[in-house]
Amino acid sequence: MHHFRIEADRSSGHTGHVDAVHKWVLPGILNCPGCGTTWGSGAKTYPSVDLTPVLSLADFEEARAEPIEEYERLCELVRPLLPSGCVLEPGAGLGPLVGNARGRFGSLVSPDPWWLLVQREALEKLQAAGLRGLKGCRTELRFRQRTSPELLELEILPLGRTHPDCLPRERSPPCPCCHRLGLSLPDAPLLDARTLPNDRDLFRLEDFSGVIVCTERFVDACERLGLDGVTFKPLPTPPE
Repeated sequence: MHHFRIEADRSSGHTGHVDAVHKWVLPGILNCPGCGTTWGSGAKTYPSVDLTPVLSLADFEEARAEPIEEYERLCELVRPLLPSGCVLEPGAGLGPLVGNARGRFGSLVSPDPWWLLVQREALEKLQAAGLRGLKGCRTELRFRQRTSPELLELEILPLGRTHPDCLPRERSPPCPCCHRLGLSLPDAPLLDARTLPNDRDLFRLEDFSGVIVCTERFVDACERLGLDGVTFKPLPTPPE
């Protein structure tokens, strides 16, 4: 099975623009006691999560960095509400996208490398074509135009990893406290076949969450159905 990275199609001619953030957010980590780093990536997003049952909801409304003890406390409040397969990290976005949108959009929309939106009709076509693991979540986007599409955010789980061959030979292990990897995405990433899911056609990398990956089945379906707005870049898998 061949795999591809999904990226925005900058040459499509679509003028769509999204200025939004997720309704709730986990804080970043302030001065991790293990590696000394203050960080939060926000590349792992779970738009289906509803935090309204949490009593201290205000703790999730402002992006900021906190000591690791506070971050871990908030993670424990969120964890029971997560779908199966979710992995939390500092800065993770939760709940629907809230903000403004304007312009003409393609069938698929990638406002940032780690988000993938889809028009409802396109999602229904992909699901009818038998593609697996596609979960569209409502957004709270405001359109200031006469006609506006219904854009859903795809909830994309972190399920695969890069192959060690594309990473620096001399590298430090993840931080034992905050689990930060501390590596930049390789210029030519490779996939580790042993880590890739075989039951879904769309996922993101666990170690580089800004990379959204799809199967050849997904690419074929988009081309057959005439769905536009994104491009597909091959991601090789070295032989074992």
